[in-house]
Amino acid sequence: MSERCAVEKDIYLPRLATLEKKRLMNPTEMYIRLSIDDGEPFDFIPGQFVEVSVAGIGEAPITISSSPTQKGYFELVVRRIGNVTNAIHKMRIGDKIGIRGPYGKGTYPVDEAKDKNIVFVCGGIGLVPQRSFINYVLDKRADYKELVVLLGTKCMAQRFFHSELDAWSHREDMRFMETIDQVDDCWLGNVGVVTTLIPKIETELQNALVFVCGPPVMYKFVLLALDEANVARENIFLNLERKMKCGVGKCGHCQINNYYVCVDGPVFRYSDLNTAPEAI
Repeated sequence: MSERCAVEKDIYLPRLATLEKKRLMNPTEMYIRLSIDDGEPFDFIPGQFVEVSVAGIGEAPITISSSPTQKGYFELVVRRIGNVTNAIHKMRIGDKIGIRGPYGKGTYPVDEAKDKNIVFVCGGIGLVPQRSFINYVLDKRADYKELVVLLGTKCMAQRFFHSELDAWSHREDMRFMETIDQVDDCWLGNVGVVTTLIPKIETELQNALVFVCGPPVMYKFVLLALDEANVARENIFLNLERKMKCGVGKCGHCQINNYYVCVDGPVFRYSDLNTAPEAI
């Protein structure tokens, strides 16, 4: 077999990982913590993802949610929506999971963001991939200026990372604002979609890099709100991880114009996409 064929075969070969911790965070989201069995370093950049496989069932792309400052393990949040994710939800501590990756060269601009204001706009499950960079910034706090995190969730039952969000809300070196779409007697905070929070941070948006991740319907309205706030498109980064499938640019499922989300992304500068918000 030629060297070229051997290399191409290796991209489909998963490494074994052990499930160390798991926690159901709401009716659909499961937190899991994994460690790679072979002892080799598992280095990644915020925004990268892995292909997670369950023997005999299949695999699914999932973005890493933990910060690379944490060594020896990494964290994922798995939404139960299909055969693979259902199987992961049923796994027990000590079970083995296949991991390919990390993948994605279009990651969060860790170095470009230094000495700049940073704003994260997260919609529901969109908090998961953003959390990696948020916690990286908190661990390297002196390298970055103002930090603002906006989070919108559909309802109280779908909120997750409760203790972590509470800790963010009490930190003096960041500004955390949260809203839910639906009125709830147990909720004393802002009610409405996440775009209702954007006018409240006009000062922080000036000269900030803005990172957006959430459900498809959210992007159009967040981008319109940022445009009204005069945020330049080159300062907006969009995480499009939901469009990925194979992870290595072979299936074409994630193609947007001339880009493959899994190879060129999943984080893109908005000014580079050359496509309307409705198409994202």
